[in-house]
Amino acid sequence: MFKRLHIRLTLLCTFVSGMILILMSVICLSFSETKSRESHFSDFKINISMLVNHLESQSVISNDWLNQFRIDTGTRLDILDNGSRLIFDTLAPPSSTPDDVIFAQARQYASEHYMVQAKYVSSSSVLSTHVEFPLSCERKDYYASVCTIPKNGSVLDIAVLLPLVDLEESILWQRLLFAGADILGIILLAVFFWFFTWRMILPLIESRRKQTEFIASASHELRSPLTVMLSSLSAMNGASPEDAARFSETIAREGKRMSRLIDDMLTLSGADGSHFAIHKTSVEMDTLLLSAYEKFESLARKQRISLKITLPDEPVPPCPCDRERIEQVLSILLDNALSYTPAKGTVRLSLQIISDKLILQVADNGAGVPDSEKKAVFDRFYRCDKSHKDKNHFGLGLCIAQEIVRLHKGQICLEDTPGGGATFRLVLNL
Repeated sequence: MFKRLHIRLTLLCTFVSGMILILMSVICLSFSETKSRESHFSDFKINISMLVNHLESQSVISNDWLNQFRIDTGTRLDILDNGSRLIFDTLAPPSSTPDDVIFAQARQYASEHYMVQAKYVSSSSVLSTHVEFPLSCERKDYYASVCTIPKNGSVLDIAVLLPLVDLEESILWQRLLFAGADILGIILLAVFFWFFTWRMILPLIESRRKQTEFIASASHELRSPLTVMLSSLSAMNGASPEDAARFSETIAREGKRMSRLIDDMLTLSGADGSHFAIHKTSVEMDTLLLSAYEKFESLARKQRISLKITLPDEPVPPCPCDRERIEQVLSILLDNALSYTPAKGTVRLSLQIISDKLILQVADNGAGVPDSEKKAVFDRFYRCDKSHKDKNHFGLGLCIAQEIVRLHKGQICLEDTPGGGATFRLVLNL
């Protein structure tokens, strides 16, 4: 499933990014081509103006100058003097001369759209006219110009054509360059998204793994009391009244155990689904710690464990928190400490104020937790001592405590107690 998801996400991200890349390339390419054509056309108009100015200022038309102009600018010329072609063969040999049809079409276009034609100019006129425009003929593109120049009692009718072969080749190479860059960019994007989407999916895979482990562990934990209950029910058939009462007590005890496990699982389910709400009020934390101390004092005395409490001498400011949830965290930590502390051991509950932080600590002098497992103690169904068979602990308490502290935007961590043991440190913001 995750492999297909990985492939689909990679293809989707690559497709969307590739389309954006291509769109931006098309926009940039269109802008570049437009500027190239405008620049090319502007150069053509400058050359035509230079041609007209030269012919106006010269009393004699120089074939050499015109031929050099044609070579330098890459244009083709057709010059008529009162309808008679002048120096055509010199300017453009037959092998490179465009068909007369193209010159005729250029003159016709200038006449129809710009009213520029030799017949509209008399020999007595003193002003020259010329117009430049793009022209397509026989599937080829040109820049064309038609000029009329009154000169020596006659009228020069000049048609100039500039083939756009070089410009089109330049644009084609530019398009190929952009296309190659886009293909390379899409390939690089595909490689990037292949690794990026995999890193995005990894938390889902880890969550799925943890969910599977959670279901397996929960099933195992639920099966244990259920097996005891079913065995007790079976044993009750034909048992003496005294044995039946004992089996009934066992069923009730295991039923309560199963109920506690289900409550813990529902609590974690609410945290996973973001339905785990807290209701903050101003709480006197010293009073809350004294309440937790009194709650567990008798249990500690019963287990021959010394339970101590340390409070600051100065007044403790109220802390904005959910009283019931923080009390639940303290109960989890104290219950956990008493369960893993041997007889004649010590569990200390303390409160400190540092700057704008409240620091609550539950320290014991039990076996402690190895450094390699300190982070794992907050995992679901984790037990540090695998041989520890206390049926009242399912390995969910510390995970629930961590979720409660996280919702309070606080911190909870595990440290070593000086001299041996484990210390859980809870930090809350005032």
